[in-house]
Amino acid sequence: MRILFSFIIFVSCSALANANSKIAIVIDDIGYRSTDKSVLNLPKQVTFSVLPHTPFGRELAEKGNLQQRDILLHVPMESINNLLLGPGAITSEMDEEAVKKTLAASVADIPHVIGVNNHMGSRLTQLERPMRWTMQFLKENDLFFLDSRTSRYSQAGYVAKDTGVPALNRRIFLDNTINEEYIEKQFLKLIQISKREDVVIAIAHPHPETVNVLKRMLPMLKSNNIELVSISELLPAQNASLIATESSSASNEAIAAIAPK
Repeated sequence: MRILFSFIIFVSCSALANANSKIAIVIDDIGYRSTDKSVLNLPKQVTFSVLPHTPFGRELAEKGNLQQRDILLHVPMESINNLLLGPGAITSEMDEEAVKKTLAASVADIPHVIGVNNHMGSRLTQLERPMRWTMQFLKENDLFFLDSRTSRYSQAGYVAKDTGVPALNRRIFLDNTINEEYIEKQFLKLIQISKREDVVIAIAHPHPETVNVLKRMLPMLKSNNIELVSISELLPAQNASLIATESSSASNEAIAAIAPK
């Protein structure tokens, strides 16, 4: 709260810099903890990105959809530091069939998915071949890709464009440090970035500290002429319409892809 009160006058006075700014906030890493359910108390414009094959993933995707939220699949991808990835992971050792089968099983596990973003992935997103296989799968299932940008050398955007997959990029992380004072600073930074860039995507996580700060600070957006939007609203109009229409069929197609033949 100290940071909030010390900066609120400055932020509000600069609000007229851009009257049409849009912010999308994506909550990653949903699914492992029962406390993740607290994110259901955030505004419906806040997007959920759900880890596959987790204890609470399917339930929270279903409940989020009932709140008319956008639901993303949070796909674990190989990191430079070889961190533990969890189920549904894609690695550089996998061939095309394994990559697509893994993605299909994950989409089948998490309902109402309209897009995918990477969990970790600092190594995999730098590799053109597995990213091309990933984008081919997304193209076939009418899904878009949000690059979490865990590597400055990510090839995901280039490959998505080449494959014809709608793609977006994360601009800022809000809670790399799990401390309310730090998260408040990042939220104020998010507001300032939005005045320069019109459209900004932030990623956060379902920590109690993060949820507390968001509930407290999200009302600031309106007073600063910033609109909180669902991630799908940042897609080109024709792609957003297609994804909205076809998302319900994506899970069925993915299930069919892994069904015994």
